Amino acid sequence: MLSYRASSQFFFEIILSATLYMAFFYFNQAITAPLEAAKGVNWIFLPAGLRIFLTLILDYSGAIGLAIASLLINYIGFYELDLTSTLGIAIICGVAPLLGRHFVIHNLKVQADLSNISMKHLLIIIIAYSLLSSGLHQLWFVSRGLDSGGWNHFIAMFCGDLAGSILFVAVIKYGIDLVKGRLGRDNLIE
Repeated sequence: MLSYRASSQFFFEIILSATLYMAFFYFNQAITAPLEAAKGVNWIFLPAGLRIFLTLILDYSGAIGLAIASLLINYIGFYELDLTSTLGIAIICGVAPLLGRHFVIHNLKVQADLSNISMKHLLIIIIAYSLLSSGLHQLWFVSRGLDSGGWNHFIAMFCGDLAGSILFVAVIKYGIDLVKGRLGRDNLIE
């Protein structure tokens, strides 16, 4: 019974991650379309923060959900690419934030349950993730001969991931502080 419950939770987390990422992706496209440097390269990419958030909290199930969402987004028609290019983008979408998470946990002595994560750790993971994501995406775009690949697009994507992640974390932090204030608590969970 325990394994059924664990596997049900794992699949729920994958579906939740995929759904949230797809919603944030299309929301970001709607509000930041004028800031797109090239197809798939945004100067502000809010879903980047969600990628970090999901992999920090859900680990592998979050990464799998992100990869599935990216595959669906590109299959539905955001990019009109071959299957190999689409699969590569999907894998990078899930792996880059997961690598950032594991970098912080293993190198900065953050507990796996994130109980000792600080704003400094969060900033380091945002920078590490932004470098990994934009670097891996651009390497893939260049290797596949896509128009979105190149040094200028790396800079735009890095800035977009960094700005989107910081904005996302700021909104989450503000929301938590707002809820704590309304509840009259020092901690959100008691």
